[in-house]
Amino acid sequence: MFFYGQVNSVCWCKKWLTNTFTQTCALRLSRRSTSTHSTSATGYNMLTDHEKELIAKIWDKMIPVASDIGAECLLRMMTTFPGTKTYFAHLDIRPRSTHLRSHGKKIVLAIAECSKDISSMMVTLAPLQTLHAYKLRIDPCNFKLLCHCILVTLAAHMGDEFDPVAHAAMDKYLSAFAAVLAEKYR
Repeated sequence: MFFYGQVNSVCWCKKWLTNTFTQTCALRLSRRSTSTHSTSATGYNMLTDHEKELIAKIWDKMIPVASDIGAECLLRMMTTFPGTKTYFAHLDIRPRSTHLRSHGKKIVLAIAECSKDISSMMVTLAPLQTLHAYKLRIDPCNFKLLCHCILVTLAAHMGDEFDPVAHAAMDKYLSAFAAVLAEKYR
């Protein structure tokens, strides 16, 4: 049983919560709009020239071992995140299989191609965006998972060469790569 005072306090509480939420959202939006960082969806504007050169140099080194790196990344992703196997049901996904090595090589070569001119990533990846979004219907979250597995694989293969600066640059680049691939889903 409600009393008149309780009803008024409930109404007052709802108004207060609504006003507080609205003020908080407005404050967050104003902070975003005044931020000095790039808010680009692709993120490649956030890379310095030194980082771009470093990324291109790393991927040039990976081209000769593209099938090994790519296969290991895919296998790591499918082992760590078993839900991603559903997209590869038609392939032999055992370690060192020719299907895994072939697809892994395609992935690494696409990433290496984009690293040559990062500013034109949208144009370079346009056919892959369409393929993955409309024909293959890949969940865009899987691009982020794959990029994480690529980072781990690069760290394992490169050892001391993959220092914190290279790691940070590669993380930014791969995040931009995943965002560009997921662009058609929006």
